[in-house]
Amino acid sequence: MSFDFKNPVITTELGFPRRQGKVRDVYDIGDQLLIVSSDRISAFDWVLPTGIPGKGIVLTQLSKFWFENLSVDHHMIGTDLPEDLPLTLQQRGELAGRSMIARKAQVIPFECVVRGYLEGSGWREYQQTGSVCGIKLPSGLKQCDRLPEPIFTPATKAESGHDENVSFEVMAAAIGNELAKQLRELSLSVYTQGSQLAESKGILIADTKFEWGWCDGKVILIDEVLTPDSSRFWPKSEYRPGSSQPSFDKQYVREWLMASKWDRESPPPALPDEVVQHTQRKYESAYEMLTGLSLRS
Repeated sequence: MSFDFKNPVITTELGFPRRQGKVRDVYDIGDQLLIVSSDRISAFDWVLPTGIPGKGIVLTQLSKFWFENLSVDHHMIGTDLPEDLPLTLQQRGELAGRSMIARKAQVIPFECVVRGYLEGSGWREYQQTGSVCGIKLPSGLKQCDRLPEPIFTPATKAESGHDENVSFEVMAAAIGNELAKQLRELSLSVYTQGSQLAESKGILIADTKFEWGWCDGKVILIDEVLTPDSSRFWPKSEYRPGSSQPSFDKQYVREWLMASKWDRESPPPALPDEVVQHTQRKYESAYEMLTGLSLRS
């Protein structure tokens, strides 16, 4: 059976246990995981009926780039499919470029969010309280202002619906103060490394979220890392604080949905071709700027 990566539901006959997320399908292939990034796109807690062609390849290849260039322990083994994995030639072709072989890890149940700029839920909270997740910020900041220093603002991992922002103290009470401090230090370090490299390539990483897990007694970075799905990417040349910024992520899709008559309670509408194509170009541009490579070649 072939894969339909544009459809929100992928039915396969790989013969391995599978856990399906909004975008990724994770297969248990023994002592390792096969993580497949589909072309599905989600917004407002819904998986949209229209996918973005090639999006899954961008996510996998960009994560690969970061895993290879960041100084951090991580779960990636490689992106080549093992020769002994029982797949047909058609399946191998469909999985090529969008698959990652990874070490198994025990997931730590918090999203580790780092914010370098004031936008999104952080901006909304700051307007009301002058703080973000319990962290007091200077007064007078504008929307999308660069923060004096990046801040760590964890969130609970929701199985469905929105993740919930929490304070560092709530996280520490749940998993222990030492582990919480370690995750904060690791997350800030990875964000700093990534944002400095990205800025040198013309992209500002406004904020991002990391996932961590235990493997062989060590905390390692898992899932994806610094992609347009997990981060806000802004073009440095167009950065103007005081309002929302143009972006390389799925904000264009969100804005189209907000301008439509969709009530966010019923199934979402299909995306028009121009929105799909524009979003596809955004994802590909981010990859090409950061890596210096072209996916189309």
